[in-house]
Amino acid sequence: MAKRAGRDFSSYDESDVRVRPGKGSRPRTKDRPKHADAVVGLVITKDRGRWGVVLEDGTRVTCMRARELGRTSIEVGDRVRVVGDTSGRKDTLARIVGREDRSSELRRTADDTDPYERIVVANADLLLIVCAVADPPPRTGFVERALIAAFVGGVTPIVCLTKSDLGDPGAFEQELVDLDVDVLHTGIADDLDPLLERITGQLSAVIGHSGVGKSTLVNRLVPDANRETGEVSGVGKGRHTSTQSVALELPGSGTGSGAEHPGWIIDTPGIRSFGLAHVSPDDVLDPFPELAEAAENCPRGCTHAGPPADPECAWDDLAARNGEDSVIGRRVQAVRHLLEALRINETTYD
Repeated sequence: MAKRAGRDFSSYDESDVRVRPGKGSRPRTKDRPKHADAVVGLVITKDRGRWGVVLEDGTRVTCMRARELGRTSIEVGDRVRVVGDTSGRKDTLARIVGREDRSSELRRTADDTDPYERIVVANADLLLIVCAVADPPPRTGFVERALIAAFVGGVTPIVCLTKSDLGDPGAFEQELVDLDVDVLHTGIADDLDPLLERITGQLSAVIGHSGVGKSTLVNRLVPDANRETGEVSGVGKGRHTSTQSVALELPGSGTGSGAEHPGWIIDTPGIRSFGLAHVSPDDVLDPFPELAEAAENCPRGCTHAGPPADPECAWDDLAARNGEDSVIGRRVQAVRHLLEALRINETTYD
């Protein structure tokens, strides 16, 4: 055995040698901490790596995301488990360590070719689709795509028509009713009690093009919200007045995010596109069981567009048996419009 600096190493073996492990070889465990002391809260804001969370006792805290969550998305509307400093005092920071299962997901893509899905809001019970009757005129393609996203995401849609004093929404409104979608008039001169009855105790998301009166509606529902509103330009395009999604408490008794709460409104940024790359035509049929059942008798590859594209579509027989002007007959045409909106590879409606 060799000697070094006068020392005899002949009696040493490998157990006497200490090796400092590199950073990549340090032992890791797959066991995650239980966080039995975690408290549950509702995510009400998200901005640059910080989440605002209201706990079930009403305390509002600012949180970061725990590293153990990896790429788990945390969105406004999520119910999360929080540890650390949950006092809510200024300059304190808690930590999100878990996300509860979602009851619904409202998703969209940038366009119909984009594989990346964006979560607009999580756990919404209702989707309020705000649409102006005039100035700017209703963009039916956007509304139809928002309806599809709501159906697929498990969210109940309600179309809120603003500026109804500037035009007649009759034909547009009737087609939505044929889809079994509630339509409410929510303009400045309209009574909001019917809408308040629907959203009380619920988590509701609000979407719409800029300039349709979305922020004005939110300010009427939550008077201290102070959401910025903007004028519509001469070409019928409004400024994007909301830049971040935020959940706002509806006025009423009670605090916190429990079932006794009067409800929440999630105001989302004004958007110009609603891509549906993640949606298939079969997904659209799920909310309409009578049409889905009839579609089983269609020939393979039927797009349900009707003649001349699909001369043997079973929906034609269904409409004929019930009458073209019946609820079923009108619904066939309305759902065909939805499918056409899905087929069109165009998601900007200016």
